[in-house]
Amino acid sequence: MSAALLPVRVARKAPEAEDICRLELVSAGGAPLPPFSAGAHIDVHLPGGLVRQYSLCNNPAEAGRYVLGVLREPASRGGSVAVHAHLNEGDELLISAPRNLFPLAEGASSHLLLAGGIGLTPLLAMAETLAARGEPFALHVAARHAGRVAFRERLQQGPLAPHTQLHLDDGPPAQRLDLPALLATPAAGQHLYVCGPAGFIAAVLDTARVQGWPEAQLHCEHFGAAPAAPGAAAERPFELRLARSQRVVMVSAQQTAAQALNAAGIFVPTSCEQGICGTCLTRVLEGECEHRDQYLEPEEQAANDQFLPCCSRARSAALVLDL
Repeated sequence: MSAALLPVRVARKAPEAEDICRLELVSAGGAPLPPFSAGAHIDVHLPGGLVRQYSLCNNPAEAGRYVLGVLREPASRGGSVAVHAHLNEGDELLISAPRNLFPLAEGASSHLLLAGGIGLTPLLAMAETLAARGEPFALHVAARHAGRVAFRERLQQGPLAPHTQLHLDDGPPAQRLDLPALLATPAAGQHLYVCGPAGFIAAVLDTARVQGWPEAQLHCEHFGAAPAAPGAAAERPFELRLARSQRVVMVSAQQTAAQALNAAGIFVPTSCEQGICGTCLTRVLEGECEHRDQYLEPEEQAANDQFLPCCSRARSAALVLDL
């Protein structure tokens, strides 16, 4: 077992909302769990060899447990089905230590948190942290209907209630999420955080940019990779030329670059396999990448000196990698 993996036990599994369950994980061997900060997530090694990322949604001030909210996805690649159908209280799992790619901004004058559906989970930990610090914030939660709102008791009772507003698709028009109005005239130093389905994130960020929000004040986390744009690059084989080992690896139209490398005996660590977590980030020395990830910033993609082989491909006939 890798020293980086932590053995945990499912102390509690319970329905949280329609198609959403709550998992509470505790140490399997009694060792303390590492602390985490708001916005952090863990890799969960599920039955069947699957590895999925889930945000920690309990208060980071808590010790001794990690709480997850997991949506059963109709188009699941197996992860959400494994959690909902096959994982039981008392089961033991391996997880990674928490890591945070979606932290709260330091020195912000205020914080605006926008959650779409299960995208609420990292924002809950943020809201708990901000409430404890006494920092100004507002949390807006959009959902199809009341039955799909997870953690409603935490949202509507206690310290989060004065800061939280629900927006339900089937509710009165007056309470629906009006992004142009909500994001108009950003305050100096105000930071915006958004998490949820790709379409929700895109709508929020596009509206914020039109309304003049500085890019440095916009923060997002994706729960799934956005669908790749159709094009010849997605269907075309290409070469990977490895500068250090002087090897050439062919990537077929049906393979990812990471799969081709691993099949050739060249280990590239992967985790999400969707271009979200950055685990497999690899340096590119030559060639033009077809970026299909949600991890690199646009300027990092434009620099064309790194790519994520779990999902990205080549526009050129070959990529030269620092491997």
